[in-house]
Amino acid sequence: MTFDNCRFPDLLNRLTDATGELDQKHIWPAAQLRWLDEAGVLGWTVPREYGGTEISSPELVAGYEQLAAACLTTTFVLTQRNGAIQRIAGSANESVKATLLRGMVHADVFATVGISHLTTSRQHLAKPVVSVRETDAGFVFDGFMPWVTGAKSADYIVSGGTLEDGRQILAALATDHPGVHPQEPVKLMALSASQTGAVELRDVEVPRDMLIAGPIEQVMKQTSGGAGSFTTSALALGVANAAVTKLGDRASRRADLQAVYEQFAADVARLSDDLHATARGDASDEHTAESLRRRANSLALRSTQAVLTATKGAGYVAGHPAERAVREAMFFLVWSCPQPVAAAALREFACTFDG
Repeated sequence: MTFDNCRFPDLLNRLTDATGELDQKHIWPAAQLRWLDEAGVLGWTVPREYGGTEISSPELVAGYEQLAAACLTTTFVLTQRNGAIQRIAGSANESVKATLLRGMVHADVFATVGISHLTTSRQHLAKPVVSVRETDAGFVFDGFMPWVTGAKSADYIVSGGTLEDGRQILAALATDHPGVHPQEPVKLMALSASQTGAVELRDVEVPRDMLIAGPIEQVMKQTSGGAGSFTTSALALGVANAAVTKLGDRASRRADLQAVYEQFAADVARLSDDLHATARGDASDEHTAESLRRRANSLALRSTQAVLTATKGAGYVAGHPAERAVREAMFFLVWSCPQPVAAAALREFACTFDG
């Protein structure tokens, strides 16, 4: 799928040209967010009644795939922003939607999510990572959000916490509150420009009009919104697609790579068809979110290493596109990676993969 907006191909070219510098300098992609704004991308998940374009789920998957092939860091940041917007848009609280959504159509307001402690990160701890107490005016947050992308650049962080009785809430926290303390971003294997790090919360008061959901049990399972189960697969597929395109360029000059390229190209095409069909809701039952993620992870890892192998020593030099692609592909082993997908990867690494 391609987008009719004539600015979109230009956006992809600009992102591709700048992604190496972004990776090397670890700078926040402020310019890239402005480019997304100019191309109308930032309105993709904002409902039309609030000034957005609210594209369909299949269109969003296709857009993420193309953007990730151009610049994974920028696209990852976009998914965190869109995850916040989708949580807000899915809220039953009209106040939080009316207050925030119109400002999020453009790059003037940046929102992100800090919800890993409610989904995958640190779930084994007996004490909640973020605790919440209810007051007459709203809720007070205390604790530690371990992974927040763009925390130092964010105007709002969509996050949640647990009350003493075990119920949870989700709310939009304004980062100008004196109790919100973003830590220094972590230096990552790749995507350090996403400025991802921890945020400490000290007596952060959140009024009721910023409540997104709750108090309810397991708020993340009971609410709608978020980046969606196909987002990570779409980004991994984009990384694989970019790698296979590079492999194709080399195969046009090296006959020994042609068969390898053709196999990878066929795998990318099949996965793309299955992912888009599933996003449309007309795929077979065998194509689950889990199976698609497993295939996308495997393809991203194998295709980027194939490109590195094809480029030989030159690709092993820091800053080379092949070297960067391998590092970026590793991200999908840790980003919202369900245990069954991680287990499948370990079996594949041990050569016991069963399909």
